[in-house]
Amino acid sequence: MSSSVSAASSVYRWEGLLIDSNLLLLLFVGLRDRDRIQKFKRTAQFTIRDFDRLAAFIKRFKEVVTMPSILTEVSNLLGQLPETLRYYSWQHFAHGLKNLREHYTPSQELGDESTFPKFGLTDTAILHAAGGKYLVLTDDFRLAHYLVGQNIDVINFNQLRTFD
Repeated sequence: MSSSVSAASSVYRWEGLLIDSNLLLLLFVGLRDRDRIQKFKRTAQFTIRDFDRLAAFIKRFKEVVTMPSILTEVSNLLGQLPETLRYYSWQHFAHGLKNLREHYTPSQELGDESTFPKFGLTDTAILHAAGGKYLVLTDDFRLAHYLVGQNIDVINFNQLRTFD
């Protein structure tokens, strides 16, 4: 693991890791059924090894932080699983929610942010919540690039992929 990734994870070990929607989806799909990762269109860009990397990285943190808009996206994406898998996937998701710390900012407040027209609700919520409080983990290059420009600590998931 690179020194910058290692240093960032050490700094935020006790504060928390804020995981973006695609990676949180990967986590829940992989925890339920590792073999489903590459069969599900919403996680097909990931591998089982990516899931293992993600799970191992998360273990470095006391808390995983999320927000209502991320959870809504994950729930909606899980709803795209075949009908025979949906019930148990949502049941597993509901159980997993107990292990997450939820950060909430009213949508009306987020709508007033200058970043809202550029990034929308979820990414604006991440920008609003993360600043100095949480380390952000995302696979969204555009969001990661913007966060770096705002001096908000972020790890692009591709950085974790380079360390085996």
